[in-house]
Amino acid sequence: MRSSALKLAQSITTKPLNLQEASASLLPPKPLFRRLLRTHRYLPTEMRSLGDDYVKSEFRRHKEVTNPVHIIGFLSQWKRYLDELPTGVDGKSFSGKRLDPTVFEKMSPEQLGQLYELMHATKDVWKPVSKE
Repeated sequence: MRSSALKLAQSITTKPLNLQEASASLLPPKPLFRRLLRTHRYLPTEMRSLGDDYVKSEFRRHKEVTNPVHIIGFLSQWKRYLDELPTGVDGKSFSGKRLDPTVFEKMSPEQLGQLYELMHATKDVWKPVSKE
C-alpha cells in the first residue's frame, strides 16, 4: 500500500517524455482538427465563431513544424482541450473555464502577449448588446 501511495504522489514531469506512449493517445492532426470543429457546433454562436477561428489559425501556424516534441505537445494540448469541451445539450450553457494559475508561470512572454490579445478579442465578442 505504501509503495502505491508513493507512486501516486510522484510528479509526472519527473519522467522523461516517451514519444511512443504520448502518441498512442493522440489523434492525428486532421481528425483532431475536424473533431474540434464538430464539437464547437454545440457551443453558443459567439463562442463557436471565436473558437473556430482560433483553431484554424493555430493549426495553420503549426502546419510546417517538424520537431516531434513540439508536435506531440501541440496535439496533446488540443486533445486535452477537446476532452474538456462539453458535447450535446450541455454545450449551449457552457461559459468557459478559469485558467490554472500555474500555467501562467510556465508561459513565455510571447504566449502571454497572445493570451492578452485573446482576452481583448473575447471582451469585444461578449459585450452586452444595448437595446435602443
